[in-house]
Amino acid sequence: MKILAVTACPVGIAHTYMAAENLQKAGEEMGVDIKVETQGSIGVENALTDKDVEEADGIIIASDKEVSKERFIGKQLIVVGVQEGIRQPKELIKRIQDGNVSVYKAGMASVAEAKNQKKEKENPVYRHLMNGVSYMIPFIVVGGLLIALALALGGEQTPGGLVIPEGSFWKQIEALGGASFTFMVPILAGFIAYSIADRPGLAPGIIGGYIAADGSFYGSEAGAGFIGGIIAGFLAGYVVLAIKKIKVPQAVQPVMPIIFIPILGSLTVGLLFIFVIGAPVASIFEGLTAWLEGMQGTSSIVLAMILGAMIAVDMGGPFNKVAFLFGAAMIGEGNYEIMGPIAAAIAIPPIGMGLATFINKKKYQQAERETGKASFTMGLFGITEGAIPFAAQDPLRVIPSIIVGSMTGSVIAMMSNVGDRVAHGGPIVAVLGAVDNVLMFFVAIAVGVVVTAFLVNFLKKDVAVAGVPTGEAAVAEQPAEEPAVKEPEQEEQPKEINKLTDITTPELINIDLEGSSRDDVIDELIQTLDTEGVLDSKTEFKQAIINREQESSTGLGMNIAIPHGKSSAVKKPAVVFGIKRDGVDWNSMDGTDAKLIFMIAVPKERQGDDHLKILQMLSRRLMDEKFREDLLHVKTSEEAYQLLETIR
Repeated sequence: MKILAVTACPVGIAHTYMAAENLQKAGEEMGVDIKVETQGSIGVENALTDKDVEEADGIIIASDKEVSKERFIGKQLIVVGVQEGIRQPKELIKRIQDGNVSVYKAGMASVAEAKNQKKEKENPVYRHLMNGVSYMIPFIVVGGLLIALALALGGEQTPGGLVIPEGSFWKQIEALGGASFTFMVPILAGFIAYSIADRPGLAPGIIGGYIAADGSFYGSEAGAGFIGGIIAGFLAGYVVLAIKKIKVPQAVQPVMPIIFIPILGSLTVGLLFIFVIGAPVASIFEGLTAWLEGMQGTSSIVLAMILGAMIAVDMGGPFNKVAFLFGAAMIGEGNYEIMGPIAAAIAIPPIGMGLATFINKKKYQQAERETGKASFTMGLFGITEGAIPFAAQDPLRVIPSIIVGSMTGSVIAMMSNVGDRVAHGGPIVAVLGAVDNVLMFFVAIAVGVVVTAFLVNFLKKDVAVAGVPTGEAAVAEQPAEEPAVKEPEQEEQPKEINKLTDITTPELINIDLEGSSRDDVIDELIQTLDTEGVLDSKTEFKQAIINREQESSTGLGMNIAIPHGKSSAVKKPAVVFGIKRDGVDWNSMDGTDAKLIFMIAVPKERQGDDHLKILQMLSRRLMDEKFREDLLHVKTSEEAYQLLETIR
């Protein structure tokens, strides 16, 4: 009997290889020919070939992330979590041997897929709308930026404002931008309909969207705008769905999707819009536009506050998109002073959170400070989503702070008559010449950013990591961390790691750990690394270890823990090994205390290769129960070192 397996976990490191090792070992013990493909962080290894799949009697997928199953159609297939691959390899193999497994067929949904389908059914309107928006945005960004570029480089100042001379090269660029803009509403409507009714809905949706945007069909100068486009898209999608359900002769069925459905759908949507829907929607839109254009004083400030809050509250979610679409629609109507405040508000959350991490580092973990750099950069390009990692981790402090900052910037921009001719935000649009009153645009962003940064830092507490001092205590401890002797030749000559003892020594082994808690043991192992000249800073490296533990416990079960840290405080790759004979609670998945503890230290610049290779070696070898028992009962560090020499 031949069985294939695929193992994977979200992180793609230890559990992936532990499951693979246990399945391989169980297969050998049961006399089964088994081949295991691993999908780890370094990619697919030991990949299954078409011939392997053809000859296989059954397949096991032990994974906590999505693994493509299309290649296994027609085969007995078991899909379980990676933990079952680690703990129950023999049971999984026996199920295939006994034929107690269903055959996989195309279209069968996994548990994760079923959950996603259920979630999609719960909110279909939002899903269809966002499908249209995602296809529309490139058209309005391209159109706006081309027009902005033409105005910035080819425009001439006149009493009536900035004008591009007729017949010039830049007039053609402006025309290209205008052409892109004309697709905005038709594409929005078309892909809403496509999301609802698949390909047959595309043509009726685009045609309906075009009619919605062109008021000449129903006697309106302004048209029904993006609101009409949304209505046309949903109308086209559900009309086409209804037509698809009509029973027709079998001879007609092949041409229904390409002839009858598009024609009937387009006629229905078009005529309804021309004679029933278009004029009323257009009149509402014209009234809204007139109201906005007439807003002065207090009412415009209230509008700016509402738009700023909507942009920030969900950072790219539905509230953000509604405000954004509103501003984009106003650009189409020639009102640029709505998009101006929105463009300022868009940049404030990510830049504000980035600035917050720069000006008060003790409020943030090292990983958050790195995220802050990326967030700041994303804000410069108008990507509000850069603030999401901070909001997800600390919503009660971050979200109110970015809302207040965005509202502040939006109000300043509105009061200063800042305009934006591009459906986009952030400093990038000003650099490209799309913003009117550039100085106040930057003032609005700067004030909003400062408000966000200082407010969130006022609300947040200093980072408190167990056993890691902060403030004066941390400063006082620094001198004691300086290593007495440096070995530059070891730092400058990184060597290939082929076995564990390439990066560990008997001096990096402690067979009688004294710590009574996880943090005590971590301190003990870090002290050993520091004594052997591996570290520049104990505090900085411990921060990396604790950050990793906060993501998920490195207690792997079976009395094993493999804490690991990647840090610029590490001078060379090393592994320190310790034994805690009565065990220490490491929050392991199987509830066992950690007795065999391997701490991996890797320089940040070598993180990609070294720590993955070390974790692979350890994970595979530690699946051998006899090896674990032998290691747990060693009497000397030298005896332990001899056993570790077999890990390669």
